[in-house]
Amino acid sequence: MALSFCGNDRGNAYSVDNGVLDNGCFVDALNLVPHVFLLFITFPILFIGWGSQSSKVQIHHNTWLHFPGHNLRWILTFTLLFVHVCEIAEGIVSNTRMGSYHLHLFMPALMGFIAATTSVVYYHNIETANFPKLLLALFIYWILAFFTKMIKLWKFAEAKLGVNELRFCITAVLVVLYGLLMAVEINVIRVRKYVFFANPQRVKPPEDLQDLGVRFLQPFVNLLSKATYWWMNPLIIGAHKRPIELKKIGKLPIAMRALTNYMRLKDSYEEQRQKTEDPEKSPSIWKSMYRAFGGPILLSSTFRYMADLLGFAGPLCISGIVENLHNSADFDRTNKTANMTFGVYFMSSTELLKNTSVLAVLLFLALVLQRTFLQASYYVTIETGINLRGALLAMIYNKILRLSTSNMSMGEMTLGQINNLVAIETNQLMWFLFLCPNLWAMPVQIIMGVILLYYLLGNSALIGAGVILLLAPVQYLIATKLADTQKSTLDYSTDRLKKTTEILKGIKLLKLYAWENIFCDRVEETRGKELTSLKTFALYTSMSIFLNAAIPIAAVLATFVTHAYIEEVRLSPDKAFASLALFHILVTPLFLLSTVVRFAVKALVSVQKLSEFLQSDEIGDDSWRNGEMPMSPEVCKKYKYQENTKAINRKGRYRMDNYEQPMRRQLRPTETEDVAVEVNDGFFTWGSNLSTLSDINIRIPTGQLTMIVGQVGCGKSSLLLAMLGEMQTISGKVYWSKLPDYEILFDGSISGHDTCLSHEEQSKNRYSVAYAAQKSWLLNATVEENITFGSPFNKQRYKEVIDACSLQPDIDLLPFGDQTEIGERGINLSGGQRQRICVARALYQNTNIVFLDDPFSALDIHLSDHLMQEGILKFLQDDKRTVVLVTHKLQYLIHADWIIAMKDGSVLREGTLKDIQTHDVELYEHWKTLMNRQDQELEKETEMESQTTLERKTLRRAFYSREAKNHIDDEDEEEEVEEEDDDNMSTTTSRRSKIQWKMCCRYLSSGGFLMVFLMVSSKLAKHSVMVAIDYCLANWTSLNRHNQSLNDPFVNSTNYTQNDDTQIAQNRSYVPVFIILCGAAIALCLITSLTVEFLGVAAATNLHHNLLNKIIHAPIRFFDVTPLGQILNRFSADTNIIDQHIPPTLESLTRSTLLCLSAIGVIAFVTPTFLIALVPLAVAFYFIQKYFRVASKDLQDLDDSTQLPLLCHFSETAEGLTTIRAFRHEARFKQRMLELTDTNNTAYLFLSAANRWLEVRTDYLGAVIVLTAAVAAIWSTTESGLVGLGLTYALTVTNYLNWVVRNLADLEVQMAAVKKVNSFLSTESENYEGSMDVSQVPEDWPQHGEIKIHDLCVRYDSNLKPVLKQVNAHINPGQKVGICGRTGSGKSSLSLAFFNMVDVFEGKIVIDGIDICKLPLQTLRSRLSIILQDPVLFSGSIRLNLDPERTCTDDRLWEALEIAQLKNMVKALPGGLDAVVTEGGENFSVGQRQLFCLARAFVRKSSILIMDEATASIDMATENILQKVVMTAFADRTVVTIAHLVSSILEAEQVLVFSSGTLVESDSAPNLLAQENSLFSILVRTHK
Repeated sequence: MALSFCGNDRGNAYSVDNGVLDNGCFVDALNLVPHVFLLFITFPILFIGWGSQSSKVQIHHNTWLHFPGHNLRWILTFTLLFVHVCEIAEGIVSNTRMGSYHLHLFMPALMGFIAATTSVVYYHNIETANFPKLLLALFIYWILAFFTKMIKLWKFAEAKLGVNELRFCITAVLVVLYGLLMAVEINVIRVRKYVFFANPQRVKPPEDLQDLGVRFLQPFVNLLSKATYWWMNPLIIGAHKRPIELKKIGKLPIAMRALTNYMRLKDSYEEQRQKTEDPEKSPSIWKSMYRAFGGPILLSSTFRYMADLLGFAGPLCISGIVENLHNSADFDRTNKTANMTFGVYFMSSTELLKNTSVLAVLLFLALVLQRTFLQASYYVTIETGINLRGALLAMIYNKILRLSTSNMSMGEMTLGQINNLVAIETNQLMWFLFLCPNLWAMPVQIIMGVILLYYLLGNSALIGAGVILLLAPVQYLIATKLADTQKSTLDYSTDRLKKTTEILKGIKLLKLYAWENIFCDRVEETRGKELTSLKTFALYTSMSIFLNAAIPIAAVLATFVTHAYIEEVRLSPDKAFASLALFHILVTPLFLLSTVVRFAVKALVSVQKLSEFLQSDEIGDDSWRNGEMPMSPEVCKKYKYQENTKAINRKGRYRMDNYEQPMRRQLRPTETEDVAVEVNDGFFTWGSNLSTLSDINIRIPTGQLTMIVGQVGCGKSSLLLAMLGEMQTISGKVYWSKLPDYEILFDGSISGHDTCLSHEEQSKNRYSVAYAAQKSWLLNATVEENITFGSPFNKQRYKEVIDACSLQPDIDLLPFGDQTEIGERGINLSGGQRQRICVARALYQNTNIVFLDDPFSALDIHLSDHLMQEGILKFLQDDKRTVVLVTHKLQYLIHADWIIAMKDGSVLREGTLKDIQTHDVELYEHWKTLMNRQDQELEKETEMESQTTLERKTLRRAFYSREAKNHIDDEDEEEEVEEEDDDNMSTTTSRRSKIQWKMCCRYLSSGGFLMVFLMVSSKLAKHSVMVAIDYCLANWTSLNRHNQSLNDPFVNSTNYTQNDDTQIAQNRSYVPVFIILCGAAIALCLITSLTVEFLGVAAATNLHHNLLNKIIHAPIRFFDVTPLGQILNRFSADTNIIDQHIPPTLESLTRSTLLCLSAIGVIAFVTPTFLIALVPLAVAFYFIQKYFRVASKDLQDLDDSTQLPLLCHFSETAEGLTTIRAFRHEARFKQRMLELTDTNNTAYLFLSAANRWLEVRTDYLGAVIVLTAAVAAIWSTTESGLVGLGLTYALTVTNYLNWVVRNLADLEVQMAAVKKVNSFLSTESENYEGSMDVSQVPEDWPQHGEIKIHDLCVRYDSNLKPVLKQVNAHINPGQKVGICGRTGSGKSSLSLAFFNMVDVFEGKIVIDGIDICKLPLQTLRSRLSIILQDPVLFSGSIRLNLDPERTCTDDRLWEALEIAQLKNMVKALPGGLDAVVTEGGENFSVGQRQLFCLARAFVRKSSILIMDEATASIDMATENILQKVVMTAFADRTVVTIAHLVSSILEAEQVLVFSSGTLVESDSAPNLLAQENSLFSILVRTHK
């Protein structure tokens, strides 16, 4: 057939006799004009523009703009493109009905398609360059196109064509579209005035885009880029070359920042609060959330509905293609001239839809659109969820900063609860939002599916749907059970983690007492419960997976079998496969619905918890505290709004001098003001109505040093906190002197008006107080940041402070000096170092008032003196700062300007030392005796550095060993980046991802080979059977089709079936085969789901058991070298991943991979030509997954690494509340929290955008696979049943392709956990066996306690230098021996050597005739006693702490408590010996804890007691008790004291003096003192 524009099958094709416009071909040619015009104008502009652009650097996004009507224009253009595709299809199909080719039927449409594409590219370029004048070309194009199409429509209408003709409808739609686009263009001219107006409007891009730090461009790119995440390409592809770092992902756009969203949520929350009349009733968080974030959720739901409706296009198109596959050939060419107007054929729309090629294209477009909408819906909900989480975190944080302290200390609000709120509840709500559109989309999807099934299959469809609906409640039931089990698993794992943490924190003590196995069993017991729970969890999970796989099989079975028996009409392939596809669609919402409902229930619980938390008590009614609430006293109302202005003009009421002078902190108060803080008639409590402090009347003089003294637990610290407003006031007032610039007379008695003044002025304007708490609190930041604490850095001041606190030597030891990170996740400092940093922080702050709460408690004498002299007396007093010091060190009282003595929660005495000397002789005498003792120590104290230097030594040792360890590690694993980096912040070390197959094998082998074999074989069998079922169905249905057409195609099928019984019999002969196959498939589903889950449980059991045993039995050195956080991570995060995350990922990965493979196999079997197209598709898929996996791993790491600081910041704040509030640094911490939240949200948003990027691409690939499969099928001559089979499988591929990649990426991240656990499994254990048998050791060994040391050489590790060299000594039974020496001389190493905790590589220690190195460790350590420097108590009961082995009688325990002088206290506790000990023994004071440790040592009736600096951290009185008890209760036992204070061993019968690892002197104390130049006497004299 010859080609011609108007066709050459008629002679008058080109005649214009009836008028030019009456020639249809000419009108079509006219329609070409606008398109050609546009192409001619825009191409040069585009080429010039692009040419100049490529020479420059790519235009940065700071010029991006959206013109008015941006999104509408994109939507209209896409619709236009779709209509053009329909027009082209209609033209081509009509053309096949003609005698010759009529190019004018589809040529203009094709040009229109090209022009529309060009128009949008052109528009995009103008928009990004912000050059609107060029839009004029588009404006002209829309006008021309509109008018040419109008002419065509008008002519059609004249020819009496109507809606029945497809071409008429298409033309009408095009007219509307061109009209709308014209309107959009006019609107741009109206708003921007770029033409026809004198002064065009200049518009700047949005603020976010001008800030080059904003890299999250989703809100600012055009619609196409939004839908396909095209803007992510550079990031994802770039990740292959360089890891994605925080810098690369930049900042969040303003609308997504936590602060913006917090304001939105807070406003709607406050609105709710004002609406509720009942003040007790809490405002509804649900309503506030809806008010703040409802809009986007509705948008997302709309997208979701559209996606779901488009999803049904797939099955219908398949049905159409299979039905019309062979019909197209039968098209009756006889009625060619039937519908001719203008000499061309006009077809109806139904006719077009019978064309298989058109259906294939439609199927492709429907899939692409459906997937685009679905991803858009996901993205919108995720973005909203993240915004909500940011807002909630900010809300919780603001509340934490206002929580009352008693809430925290009385345990109503534990740190754990707060951490849960932050880590779990906010995430639950975020997840609920993610899934929330499903709640209303799914029912609609289910109803639609059932209606369509009924339309295809009649009544039998209802039976199938019935099966699905009946099993849905079962799924819901399982889902709720799953949630419950998960909760109990979580409880057990929290409990297990708590016990593990305790073990690790007290590991030294446990090893020394040989209790590690007892405590290990405690953990194993909890782990046992957790595993039982995990098994239940695995069972339910596998049931859930089984149901998900089995329900569609059961439904299909029920439907088709009943259909064979009920329905008279045969089942044709088109209906069979369309319904098969529909069943697949139906299963997903049913499966997900149970999950969504479960999340909804969880969200309800979370909201309940949040609501309770937001309603909990806040810090007293001193509204001045948080700067956000108005003043409480009525009289002060008038100043309410002036709070934020610093200098408030008060000319009116109070006459003051110099009121206009601005308040500057630098001014120190003049001496006219003599009281800085005053408390009148104060009764304060920690929450219960019993007052902790009663009848407090004190004054703190300005600019002087006030000391608060008293016994342990008499309320000294509480007094400071009461002054800071942290305690609840029952009655009385605390007055802070007003700002130094005002001079108001202050005479204690204040009249009514002045009360307001004092409240508002004195309280609100209390300056920030530099406060060093008793329990040191460090930020997770560098040393410098911890000390400056937000104040500007002043080098000289900083240096003075560091010197005053003698921190320089410690700083020099740190790897990066004062830029080293310390705190939770940084380097673990010892107590004294932490305390000195806290004191340094208080000194460095430029505040008038400094509160120091027992700053000397963890310091030794030398440091205390230095701090007192240099820091407090010199640095603070020179500055005339008011200092309040709580202390036990009475020798410093002589420096005090004012003393407050406390007893049992009230003030015993107040005054100068002189006053007390005259008025309370008894108290003064009592102090004097204690002071004398302390003074003697001071004189004789020599080896003052002892503790400090010990700490420094530990630090040095830790670094030295860490370096050694790193060195070894590097040699061990070249390919592996050093493990520690994984845990630290430097996650971005370049590790290009390969799935660690080695780790996969390690994991699977932990699960056991039988399970692995079962899993693999059952999976393969299951998928083979699934394919067999569908193949059987294809044959069964094709048979009907085939026979039917053989007999007589025109006979009514109903009559025909009745006639032929053999056909029916043949039809039903397939039923039993079908039933057997389905039954087998269901059984295999069950087996596979069970094997995978239980494989996971087995692996988890083995890995945790091995890990715990390895770590518990590791040498103590391992714990010095490995940060505690890192070990805990293995037991928490990593174990959790192995327990709960790897099994489902593995299951999902194997399932989706096998599904994709079987689908591709089936398609290739049906239409082998498909394999040709498969090659490029496979290449594309390979690159997409390769790029995605690398980027995803980086973003996942970023998300994890940014989440940790955020959670830590929350717990840090909750721990340091009093300090933050005392310093008045709430605002700074809020700011930091917002930054951390935003950083984490940025990472999470990018991660979810990357997931969308992947899914959009794999979905489009899936759509291409469907298209190629359909086209291949149409062109081949395959049986229609098999074509249906191939297409149904092709449809499933789109669902599963992205799961393959996502699961691969997830598994890769999760396998890292196995790798980390595995790296710990290679640690060496201590040698517990020993060379002697336990039976050879006498029962009562050591009977006498005689110790002989021969040529002892000790080192901490085989690659480190010895710490003790050639030591020889002999200790007689029952002797009291003191060991002293400068720090680092090896005293503590000797104490560890007694317990064989260190590497004794030469020489031996013989106790009562047995060489301890030969003994089994358990035996040796269980027969000696030790009291350590840091008292360690475990949570549980007092009994557990004294005697975990349960071998002693109660009498023995009471006796021990009596000796330690704790009996009365324990008796007073509820439960006596079974009284609760909280975590770390926090419910006892440090002194009491140390006495418990003494009791513990006494309970074990060992004849040897070793005291390792046991008195370092307790006050004088407790120390007296301790010394006395040791002398009496242990009179007949050998006691070895490692001296913290040389004075404590002056009575010793033998003193061993060490110097740098060698024993230099050994004699009784008096003898050594007698020798002038002995090291001992030098040590004693040094500090006279």
